[in-house]
Amino acid sequence: MRERAAPVVDGGHVHGPGSFNRAFAIGIALNVAFVVVEAFAGWRVGSLALLADAGHNLSDVAGLALAWAGALAGRLAADDRHTYGWRRASILAALANAILLLVAMGSLAWEAVQRLSAPAPTEGLMIIAVAAIGVVVNGATAMLFMSGRSQDLNIRGAFLHMAADAMVSLGVAAAGVLYLWTGWNWLDPVASLAIAAIIVVGTWRLFRQSLHLMFDGVPDSVELPSVRHFLASQPGVADVHDLHVWAMSTSEVALSAHLVMPGGFPGDAFIDALADTLHQRFGISHPTIQIETSLRPHGCC
Repeated sequence: MRERAAPVVDGGHVHGPGSFNRAFAIGIALNVAFVVVEAFAGWRVGSLALLADAGHNLSDVAGLALAWAGALAGRLAADDRHTYGWRRASILAALANAILLLVAMGSLAWEAVQRLSAPAPTEGLMIIAVAAIGVVVNGATAMLFMSGRSQDLNIRGAFLHMAADAMVSLGVAAAGVLYLWTGWNWLDPVASLAIAAIIVVGTWRLFRQSLHLMFDGVPDSVELPSVRHFLASQPGVADVHDLHVWAMSTSEVALSAHLVMPGGFPGDAFIDALADTLHQRFGISHPTIQIETSLRPHGCC
């Protein structure tokens, strides 16, 4: 007689971090206002530097909007065509945000190199004043996302984007002060290059992590050998195979595994305890466990 198909048990769902809708709305509003102020100031004093930075800050608005769209898409309900919903949109948004930030820093570095070859006088006081506003606006926006930066890669991308711009504005203000004191025209491009280098180093990790998750890589927060050892050490488990761990979103981790248990299905209490421990110890919120009684293949190639 052919053996009956093994039971498949789906672990309970755990919701991700709270909504950051208000933070995104406030951050976008603040940055749009700052872009208008900076562009107007640049036009009034004829400063190409301020106009260029206004364009850069406009990209921040796009970055925040992208991260917000990813967060909202991730909350869309699953359906027959998208059984996991659109959770992965948050990973895509984090990757796009990292690329956008790297491109912005590359553009900033290129412009700085061009200015370094032919440094020109700048409007020191106006640049200091506008940069100081930028420090406040970007710093305040970054603070809105600080609480979620360690749990959600998409939120971390928004935080890094705004924190990076606060650093840029701070560097511009410092360069403006030194320029008023020394009169050295090369201070602004040199400071821009140094800031761009620091930000690229910090952003590269975000880019690497989000790209890794896009290809179903095991999240950095999970040690797969430890998960395998934990599953194999459970009472009645003779073998563990077809173990997969991947990110459903920037804040949710899923697992699927086949447990060979010759004694048969151990009951719901075993599965509930297993799911709870996987969540508490490894941060895995969506485990799917298949129980088998023999080592022969069960539908997986």
